Amino acid sequence: MKIKADSKAKVNFNNKVDYCIGTGRMGLALTKEYYEELKLTQEEIGFSHIRGHGLFTDDMAIYHEYEIEGKKIIEYNYTYLDRVLDMYQSLGLAPFFELGFMPKSMASGEQAIFYWRGNTTPPKDYKSWADMVAAMLRHCVERYGEQVYDWPIEVWNEPNLPGFWKDANMEEYFKLFEVSFKAVKKVSKRFKVGGPAVCGVRDEFWIRSFLDFCRKKKLKPDFVTRHHYTTEMPERSGHYGYQKLSEPEHGFTNLQTSRDAIDSYPEFKGLPIHITEFNTSYIPNNPVHDTNINAAYMAQQLSRLGDMNESYSYWTFGDVFEEMGVPFSQFHGGFGLVAHHCIPKPTFWTFAFFKKLKKFSEKCIYRDDASVIVSDGKGGFAGVIWNISGEEKDVDITIGCNAKKDDSFVVLSELVDEEVCNPLKVWHDLGEPKYPSDAEVDIIKKASRPLLKSNPLSAAAGKLALSFKLGRYGLMYFTVKPVEFKGDAGYDYEKIEKVSCEIIKKPARKSGKRSNS
Repeated sequence: MKIKADSKAKVNFNNKVDYCIGTGRMGLALTKEYYEELKLTQEEIGFSHIRGHGLFTDDMAIYHEYEIEGKKIIEYNYTYLDRVLDMYQSLGLAPFFELGFMPKSMASGEQAIFYWRGNTTPPKDYKSWADMVAAMLRHCVERYGEQVYDWPIEVWNEPNLPGFWKDANMEEYFKLFEVSFKAVKKVSKRFKVGGPAVCGVRDEFWIRSFLDFCRKKKLKPDFVTRHHYTTEMPERSGHYGYQKLSEPEHGFTNLQTSRDAIDSYPEFKGLPIHITEFNTSYIPNNPVHDTNINAAYMAQQLSRLGDMNESYSYWTFGDVFEEMGVPFSQFHGGFGLVAHHCIPKPTFWTFAFFKKLKKFSEKCIYRDDASVIVSDGKGGFAGVIWNISGEEKDVDITIGCNAKKDDSFVVLSELVDEEVCNPLKVWHDLGEPKYPSDAEVDIIKKASRPLLKSNPLSAAAGKLALSFKLGRYGLMYFTVKPVEFKGDAGYDYEKIEKVSCEIIKKPARKSGKRSNS
C-alpha cells in the first residue's frame, strides 16, 4: 500500500467523531459502572452530546397521575432526571434528547419492547404528552439556563419498525411528531427539533413521506434523523447472534439516498442529517463488536460519514445495557466501546484516534479508503491508517513538504491489532471467565491499550518517507513532528548506549590468604 501526500493539498474531510455518543436507557445512568465507563470515555475521547432511550420510561419516574376526591391530578418528578443531567454536565456532556418511550399511565396500549419493557404505543391523550414534554423542557431551562436551547430534540425512535411503534403506523407517528414539535416550539422557537429516526426498513420512503407531511402541515424541522447499521441478518447460537459485515460502499450508497431525498425538496434542501445510531451489528449480543475487525471497519466509516451527515452517534459508549437482559458474561458482543470493568475494546481506540486527529488539525491533505492524513501547517503531520483485509500490509507513505535534507523528525505511532491490543483474545486464552477475578481483570486491561513506538526520521529534500507494517484488521494513529534537540551540557545519548553495552573485564582475583595489612 503506497500513499503519496502533498502538504499543500486540500482534501475534503468532515471529522465529526466527537459530536454525539449513544447510551443505554437513561435510567442506567444512575448506576456506578455506567458512570465509570462514561468517565473513561470522556477522559480518553470526549464527546459533546449523548443520546439514548427511556427519557419518559417509568424507571425515570417523571410522569405521575392519580385521583384525589374524584379529581385527576398530574405531577412531574425530576429527581432522577436532574441526577442524570447533573452527571452528564460534570463530564462535559449535553443530552441529545430522544422523546420516548411512553409512560404506562399515559399509554394507549400494553405493547412494550426490551427486557425493561419500554412502552411503544401512542399516548391516549396527546395533550398530556405535549404538556409533559413542554414541562420537562421548562424545568431544564430553569435549572441549566441558556445552554438548554442548544440541546437537540428527536421525536421517538425507529417508528418504521412495529416493535418500536405500534403497527409502525406512519400517520400516528406523524401526529406524534406534529404535537411534539409544536409543544417544543411553544416553549421556545430556539429549540431544534427533528425526526423521524428511522432504521433500515423503507427508510427512503419514510423520510420522503415525513417531508411531505411537514410540507403539508407547514412544519419546518431543524434536522432529519436516521440510523445506520452494516450487517446482514443474524445467525442465532445460544445467547449470541453472528452476522456478516456488509460491503461498506453499500451502506454509504444507502445514506446518500437520504441526502438526495431531502435535497429534492427546495424548502428542505441542505437540512442537516444526524445519524443518531450507527454500528456494525444492530443486536447487543454480536461478538463482532468486541473485535479488532470492528475497529478497523469503523475507521473507514468515520473517515466518510461526515461527507453527507452533520453528526453520527456510535451505539453505544459502554456495555451497561439491558435491551435483551442483563449480560451473562464479561465479553458478550455488547454494543459498547467499553466492556465491563472499564476495559476499552479495540473500537474505543478508533474513536480516540480520530479525536486526536481532529485536535491535531482539521486541514486534511490526503484521504482514501484506508487512510486519512492531516497537516498542522507547521511542519507536523498526523494520520490514521487501517487494514480491513485479512492479510498483513506494508504501508509506505511519502509526504511532499518543505523539509530540508537531514532535518530531524520523530515518528510516534500507536498500534491496535490482534497481537498488541486485543483484550478479547486474552480473555479467551484465560478460559473465557464469565465473571473474571480482580487479577484476571488486571491482566485483560493490560492487553487493552495500543502499543506506542517512537522512531527518529531524517528528512530528504522536500519530502518525508514513512514505512509501517499493519497486521490484518490493524489500526494505527501516527504523528510526525519536527525535533530540535535541546540537551543538557555533557549529555550524550549515543554515548549512553555505547557505554551501557560495554562490560569491563578485570583479571580474576588470585586465590590465597587475605592480608590484614
